[in-house]
Amino acid sequence: MSFIKIMQPYILVLYYSKYGSTKEMAHLIADGAEAAGVAVKIRTVPDIAAVVTEAAPSIPAAGDIYCTLDDLAGCAGLALGSPTRFGNMASEMKYFLDQTTSLWLNGALHGKPACVFTASGSMHGGQESTLLSMLPPLFHHGMMVMGLSNAQPALSNTKTGGTPYGASHVSGTRHEHPLSQDEKLLCAAQGQRLGKVVKKLA
Repeated sequence: MSFIKIMQPYILVLYYSKYGSTKEMAHLIADGAEAAGVAVKIRTVPDIAAVVTEAAPSIPAAGDIYCTLDDLAGCAGLALGSPTRFGNMASEMKYFLDQTTSLWLNGALHGKPACVFTASGSMHGGQESTLLSMLPPLFHHGMMVMGLSNAQPALSNTKTGGTPYGASHVSGTRHEHPLSQDEKLLCAAQGQRLGKVVKKLA
């Protein structure tokens, strides 16, 4: 008698965080997805350096573990997060995405829903352009991109982060501002929305 292992569909929350804001958002989005009844894997990507002197360990000393291509290929939905770097995603996240050609070739992500999120030091630090900069790789992978609906009152009421393109946070130039209540609500709402879509497509 043969046994077939059935994998439970999961959402991959993949992020890079330098000072902790994007990581906190990732976990709030994961909470929202789990509230929708979907399993979640939270993964990050390693730091990169201009000059490599030695190989970094494959497992970080602390925090969320590094993402593998298998984690990405096996997900039923993706929430992708990066801090804002001059109106663009962080090079660490871009480097990871640049390594996903094999998944593009075999269509591993075709038809899967995805969303994006970011944090920046200032209100006009390029949040929306950063969110948009994360979309082209998702389009090339054949993913179905979704944003935040204005059915969420926090999207219209927020005085800090939050955009129709995805959840965002304004951390302050010294990263002294915690996530506002509206920002937290929008993170959870984004995760829950992604979770509901994953369930409908399952």
